[in-house]
Order: sequence, then C-alpha cells, then structure tokens
Amino acid sequence: MQAHVTTRTRASTIAAFAAIALILIGFALPAFASRVMIQDMFFILTMLMLAQLWNLIAGYGGMVSVGQQAFVGIGAYAMFGGVLIWGWDPVAAIILGGFAALALSVPMAFFAFRLHGAYFAIGTWVVAEVTRLLVAQWRALGGGTGTSLPRHVTANIWGVDWVADLFDVRQAAARDILAYWLALALCILTIGAIYWLLRSRTGLALAAVRDNDEAARSVGVDARRVKWMVFLAAGFMTGLVGALIYMQTARISPDAAFSVTTWTAYVIFIVVIGGIGRLEGPILGVLVFWGLQSAFADYGSWYLFALGVIAIVVMIFAPRGLWGLVADRTGLALFPVQRRLILPER
Repeated sequence: MQAHVTTRTRASTIAAFAAIALILIGFALPAFASRVMIQDMFFILTMLMLAQLWNLIAGYGGMVSVGQQAFVGIGAYAMFGGVLIWGWDPVAAIILGGFAALALSVPMAFFAFRLHGAYFAIGTWVVAEVTRLLVAQWRALGGGTGTSLPRHVTANIWGVDWVADLFDVRQAAARDILAYWLALALCILTIGAIYWLLRSRTGLALAAVRDNDEAARSVGVDARRVKWMVFLAAGFMTGLVGALIYMQTARISPDAAFSVTTWTAYVIFIVVIGGIGRLEGPILGVLVFWGLQSAFADYGSWYLFALGVIAIVVMIFAPRGLWGLVADRTGLALFPVQRRLILPER
C-alpha cells in the first residue's frame, strides 16, 4: 500500500451522509411544512449563498468587498428586464441575472484590482453606488420608485400550476414552494462548487495569493488570473441569487435591490459571526442571524444595535468566529480542505 494524500476525515464522511439526508428532507419539506416555514427556509438559503460567495472572495481570496449588493441588484433588474421587456418567463430570466452580474463584475474587477486594502473595499462600494444610480434612471422598470411583476406573469411562472396541483395550494403558496426548491438546488450547487474549487489546485493557488501575494507569484502562481476567475464566478452566482430573490418577492426598487445593509452588511455579519475562511462558518452564522432576526426584529433600531454588540463580542473573544471556536477545541471539520499525508501501515 502506497502513501497517499487525502482531505477526507471521519467527521466529513458522517457529514456527507447527514447532508444527503438533509437534502432529501429539504426537497420533501413543502409536503408537511407551513408556508411561513417555507419562506423562512428560502430566506436562510439565499442569505447562506450570499454569505458563502462573499466568504469565497474575502475569506479565501483576501478581497474584502462591500459592493456585493451591485451583483444582487443588477441580477434582479436583469431578470425583471427579461420578463417585462422581452417577455421571458421569470424562471428562465434568472439566468439573465447571472450574466448581467458577470458583465458588471468585469469593470468592477478592472477598477478595484488596482486598489488594495480599505481602498479596494471602498472602490467596490463606489461601483455599486454608481450602478444603483444608473439603474434608477431605467424608466422602463419604474425608475427610482421601482416596479412589480404583473399578476398574469406571476400566475403563469413555469412550474407553479404543477406545484399547486401537487400540494393542493394556492398559486401564491405554490410560487413560494417553487422559489424554495430553486433556492435549495442553487444552494447545493453553490456550496458544492466552492468546496470543489477549494480542494483543487486553483484553491491552493487562491489560498497562497491570500496569504502572501508576492510569495505566491514567486513560486509560479498566476495571482491575477486566480483573482479574476474567483471574482467573476462569485459575481455570476450572486447575480443568480439576486434574480431568484426578486422573482420570489415580485417587487423591486433601486434602494431595496442595491441595499448595502441587507445584501452586504448582513452578509458580512453572518460570515464574521460564523467564521470567515471556513465553509462551515456561514452555515452556523446564518442560523444565528435568522434566530436573532426572528427574536428581535420587532425592536427596530435596538435590533441593529444588538447585532453590532454581538459582532463586536464575537470578534474580541472568538476572532475566528463561532465555528472557529468549535474547531479549535474539537478539531472538527465538516468540509475539510487541508491535505494530509496518509502513510502505509507496516
């Protein structure tokens, strides 16, 4: 038996079987869950995807962006444009959101990659704000006040009638179930793709660039190519998520679609609380965020104050996040990416 390199652990094997079971339960959930629970799960899944994508570029790539709302907003507006201007079905138009965000990520990266540190973060926010102001001039989609999907469009979305017949529910509830299923499928794809990337040679190169750009270049890593690839991929996937979110809400406005608080600040909170630079971190973080929002959302500004206090406490006493605290004490890794050399038994 020869020595070999692996990333698999006993905990990750158990987690894989548990994940399969949870996925099967997730797809069956509409059969026995209430509409409120379906809506909550849609929120959790979409915020989890946004957090995982921000964690990819910031936690694994070292590119701290505060302009991710640009991809959410442009993806959502592209979907609305495909529906209201070109007559596409909203489900099909989701793909337009991804390509629109991909197109936006090119000039954003071209501009932001010439900046470093805090200037990079500010640069991405500036691009997002410029995009919001430009989209607010798009009169065909409501300008600064926004617009809604017509009732005849939301009533005829692909699959809604089939879901309504399958579960014997109204069309509004069927649309929520369809959006939830799409979010679940996209979430599986997102986490799976990120995990595959991190285990590949590109993932090693990305970690090297994050830790020391110059050292990575000195050993032959094409840092520029790696950054571009990861940033553009994250932009594309974020655009898909934004389009899906606003297909479900069926109402859009520039201030909502490009909200830095909702689509970037909350996402950063989720990643920081859960653990930056770990796939498990956003999963734990989004559950904590959802629990806090459910418990304290009615307290207005005190809710935001509580989030800030919790974030500060976690950063002081657990700088690697809650999952980092668990991993440091137990060595547990559900998504291991660290390579280990297994020697043959004598």
